[in-house]
Amino acid sequence: MCGITGAIWTSDSRKLSSDQLERMMASLSHRGPDDLGQFHTNQSASTEIPAVALGFRRLSIIDLQTGHQPIANEDETIWLVFNGEIYNYLELRDELKAEGYRFRSQSDSEVVVAMYQKYGTDMFQYLNGMFGLAIWDSRKNQLVLGRDRLGQKPLYYSQQADRLLFASELKALVASGEISREINPRALDHYFIYQYIPHPLCIYKDVHKLEPGHFAVFKNGQLSIQRYWNPDFNHVSQDSAEQLQEQLKELLTDSVKLRLRSDVPLGAFLSGGVDSSLMVALMQQHAGQQVQTFSIGFSVKQYDESSYARQVANHLKTDHHEFIVEPKAVEVLPSLVRQYDEPFSDSSAIPTWYVSEFTRQNITVAISGDGGDELFAGYPRYKAISLAQRIDRIPPLKVFLGTGISRCLPFGSQYKGFFRRLKRFLDPLTYSPVHRYLDWINIFPYVNRLEFYTDSFQSQLEDHDPADFLTNAWQRMTQRSPLTKASLGDLLTYLPCDLNTKVDLASMAHSLECRQPFLDHRLVELASRIPASLKYQKGVGKQILKNTFSELLPESIWNRPKMGFGVPLDTWFRHELREQTNDSLMSENAKCHDWINPKSIQRLLREHHSQKRDHSQRLWSLLMLENWLQHWH
Repeated sequence: MCGITGAIWTSDSRKLSSDQLERMMASLSHRGPDDLGQFHTNQSASTEIPAVALGFRRLSIIDLQTGHQPIANEDETIWLVFNGEIYNYLELRDELKAEGYRFRSQSDSEVVVAMYQKYGTDMFQYLNGMFGLAIWDSRKNQLVLGRDRLGQKPLYYSQQADRLLFASELKALVASGEISREINPRALDHYFIYQYIPHPLCIYKDVHKLEPGHFAVFKNGQLSIQRYWNPDFNHVSQDSAEQLQEQLKELLTDSVKLRLRSDVPLGAFLSGGVDSSLMVALMQQHAGQQVQTFSIGFSVKQYDESSYARQVANHLKTDHHEFIVEPKAVEVLPSLVRQYDEPFSDSSAIPTWYVSEFTRQNITVAISGDGGDELFAGYPRYKAISLAQRIDRIPPLKVFLGTGISRCLPFGSQYKGFFRRLKRFLDPLTYSPVHRYLDWINIFPYVNRLEFYTDSFQSQLEDHDPADFLTNAWQRMTQRSPLTKASLGDLLTYLPCDLNTKVDLASMAHSLECRQPFLDHRLVELASRIPASLKYQKGVGKQILKNTFSELLPESIWNRPKMGFGVPLDTWFRHELREQTNDSLMSENAKCHDWINPKSIQRLLREHHSQKRDHSQRLWSLLMLENWLQHWH
C-alpha cells in the first residue's frame, strides 16, 4: 500500500518543480513510510510531447527487497506509480512469462507494467485488486490514471490549463501550492445530505475524484475518462439456490485465499458481527497458521461488541487482541480533520481510527468484512424498504399513514427511539421509492434542507439536485425490486464514498493496509445476480450467507442483532462536547455561517441540549465542517 502523486504538463510555464513534487510526496508519508522514489522526464514540454513527474511513497507488503517504484518496463518507455494490491498477480505473471515477458522483481507492480505493455488500457479488465495508479507511456505521449472497480483506493486529480495534477489524497494536491481552495457549493450540498462528498465531486471546485471502475487518459492536452467496469445489474440468475450457494462458497473462499498473500504480518479486524467473523473463519481455514484478530471495546455497553468478538475468537481459536478505549472526541477530532481532507461526518470513523491504530502495533495488513451488508441486504434499514413495498400495494393506506398518522406523531428525543424511527419511516411514505430511501438515510432533510442554508448558499444551487447521485445509481437496476435497488445502490454510492473512504484514510493514517474480500469484483457480480428472496427472508438479510457457511460460526453469531460501529454522539453534545460545539458553531468567526444560517444552528443546539430532539448527527456534520474550514480553507 502506498501513496502516489505527480503531474503532466504541456507548457514549460506549467512545470511541476522538484521541490513541489517532494512536498506532495512528504504529505503522503503516512501511506508509505518504508521507501520513496521519483521519476522526471527531461524534455521540454509541448502539446505533442508533454513532460511528466511521478512521485511515490511505499508501504512494503509484497517483494520487500525489489519492489521499488516508480517502476518501468525494460526499455523504460512505460513508467508506473501504483497504490494498492493486485491479488491475482501471480497468475497473471505466469501467463506473461509463458509468452516471453521477463521480470526483474517479484512485485505485483511490475506485472501491471507488463499487462499495460500487452493490453494497453484494456488491462483493467484483467486486474483483480484494489488500486489507484498512474502510467506514463512515452510511446504514445499519454498519462493514464486508473481506479479499482469498487473505489477501495482513492485518486484525486485537477485539470488546469496545460497541466494535470493527481494524487492519492487531496492534501498532496494542496501541498503543490497549485490548487485553488474555492469551495464547490454543490459538493457541500451533497455533504449535508449524505455526510460525504460523492465522486466525481470534490470540496474544491477545481479538483475531482476519478470514479470507481474508470480510467482517464491525458493526451494532446486533453483528458478523456472512460468506464471499464459496467456489470449488468438487471440480470437475475436462473440457477437454483443450491447452485448459487456453491458458487458463493467457491468465490468467497478464493477471494479470502488471494488476500492472504503477503510478505509481512497479516491479521483481521473482528467486531463479532457476521461479516468480520466469517472472514476470520475462512482465514483460519486457509492461512496455515493461527490468525491474529483485533477488536476494540467501549465502556458504554450499547456501543460495545467486544463480548461477541471474544466469543468468535474463542470458537475459532484465534490469537485475539482486545483493547478497551474511551473515545474522546475532543482529542481525536483534530486528527480526523487533518487526515480526512474533505468534510466527512460518518462518526464511525472514530472507532475505525482507534482499531486501526491498535492493530498496526502488531501487524501491517488487516482483513475486514466491508461490503457484506450491501451485497447481501444486511442493513436494518432494508426492513423499511420491504415494509414500504407492501404498503405501496394499498394506495389509500399509504396516503393515510404518510400524510395523516405521521403528522400526529412526536419527533422523539432519541436518535434510535421508537417514535423517531416510526415518524421518519412514515413522513416520506408518499414519495417515490428512491426519494423515500434518500429521506431515510439523509443527515439534513433533503426536502427542506434549504431552510438551513444562507441566502447566498441557496443562490449557488440553482438547477442542482443532490438526489441525482442516488437516483442515477438506482437507474442501473430498473428491472429489480426496491430492496435490490437499495442494496446495490448503496454498493455504488455509500460503499465507495463513505465506507471505503473511511477505512482507507483511517487505516493508512497508521500505515496499515486493509483488504476487503467481499469486494472481489467476481463476488460482487455474482451477488448482484442473486435474487433478493435468497438474501432477505422474514425481515432478516444475509440468509444465503448463513445457508452457505452456517457450519463455520455459532448460531448465536448468525442470529445476533446488528449494532453498527458507533459512538455516543448524543451524550457527547450534551456533556464533553457541549462547550466546544457552542464556541465553534456560534462564534462570530465561525466560517460555517457562510453556508448555514446561524439561527438554524442555534435552534439545533437548543433542541438537542433540552432533549427535545436528537440532532447529534447534524451537529457532528456541522462541527466537522467548521473544524475542516478552520484547518483547510
